[in-house]
Amino acid sequence: MRFEIRRLDEVDGTTVDCTVVDAASVNRIVQQAAAVGQRLWIRPAEAPAS
Repeated sequence: MRFEIRRLDEVDGTTVDCTVVDAASVNRIVQQAAAVGQRLWIRPAEAPAS
């Protein structure tokens, strides 16, 4: 499964950047964000149209 992770601006909550990663990478990204106090928004990535 793949997830969309958006890093959010500290002031107004707008998206600063966005990436799609596999499930194995989510924990590492969350731990890194928590260490520096970044805000994230995580949701399942949409499957590509077939």
